[in-house]
Amino acid sequence: MSAALLLALSLLVARVDPLTVRLELDDAERFAELMEGDAVPDAAVIRSRYLEQGGEAIAIFTPGRIENADHLAATVSANPGLYRDAVTRCLPWARKATPLLRATYLGLSGLLPHHSLPRIAVVVGADNSGGTAGEGMQVLGLEVLCRTSPDRAAFDAQLRKFFAHETVHTIQGRGDEDDDLLLRQTMTEGVADYVASLVTGQPPDRERDKWAREREQDLFNEFATDLAEMRRLEADPDDTTEPMMAILRRWHINAGSPPEGWPGELGYWIGRRISQSFVDRAEDKRAAIEALIALEDADAIVAQSEFAEILAR
Repeated sequence: MSAALLLALSLLVARVDPLTVRLELDDAERFAELMEGDAVPDAAVIRSRYLEQGGEAIAIFTPGRIENADHLAATVSANPGLYRDAVTRCLPWARKATPLLRATYLGLSGLLPHHSLPRIAVVVGADNSGGTAGEGMQVLGLEVLCRTSPDRAAFDAQLRKFFAHETVHTIQGRGDEDDDLLLRQTMTEGVADYVASLVTGQPPDRERDKWAREREQDLFNEFATDLAEMRRLEADPDDTTEPMMAILRRWHINAGSPPEGWPGELGYWIGRRISQSFVDRAEDKRAAIEALIALEDADAIVAQSEFAEILAR
C-alpha cells in the first residue's frame, strides 16, 4: 500500500483529540473489584465478571495473551501478590496518567499531523505482555507495567514509552513481503522506538542504549551476519523455520532470555539507529519520517542510512 493511500485512509478514521483523550481504565477497575480484600478470583468469576463484560480492549488483548478465563485464573492464582500490587499500587497511578497521555499525544500529533491517533486502554492480563496494538486502539497490561516499575517515576516513564511506541504500531505499515523476516521485524519495532524517542526526549530503554552504543560496530557486524544468513535460509526451498526463528530470537522476542551478556530485544535498538540515521541524512525530514511510518521498503531505508555498506554484504 502506498504512503499516499495510507494517508488517505488515516484521514477517514475518526481522530482522537490530544486535548481530550483519556486513559480508559474500565476493564482494570472491574478486575480490581475481583481482588478486593483477600479474594483470588477463579475462572468462573473471571469469565462472568471480567472477560464477558469486557469490550474492545479485552477483545484485542485476549488472543495470545489472556487466552481465556482458565489461563488467566491460573496465572492469578500462581502469583496473587503481583495482581494485588497492580490494583492497589499502580492502578491509582494510572488514574492520574491522563495528562501524560495528552502530553505524549500532543507531541505525536505535531510530529505526525496527518495520522489518526488511537484510543488507549489499560487491562489486566496474564503477566505476559506490557502492551499491544489493535485497530484504532492500543491496550496496555497493568500487571506487567507494575511489575517492572519500582516507583511512580518508573511507572510514568513506562506509560510514556508505551503511549508513543504502541501508537506507532497502530498507524504504521507492515513492511514489504519481499523484506526478510529479521529486517522487517527490526524496522517495525525500531521505527516505533525512534518515534517514541523523539516524542519523549529519551531512548525507550536507557540502559540498553548505553550498553549498545559502546558496542555499536560489533553489534552491526553481528546483525549483518545474521541478516545474510536469514536471507540465505529464506531462499532455501527446504523447511528452515527452526534456524530462522533461532536467528530472529537473538534480536527479538527474547525479553527475559536474551543471548548471554546481552540486554533483551536488541533488534529494537538496531532498527532505531537505522531510522535515526535515515532521518538525519534526509533533506526533508518530515518526508523521511513518513517513509518510516509507511515502511514500504525496508531495504531502501537501510540503503540511505550510514549502515548501508555493512548491511549490504
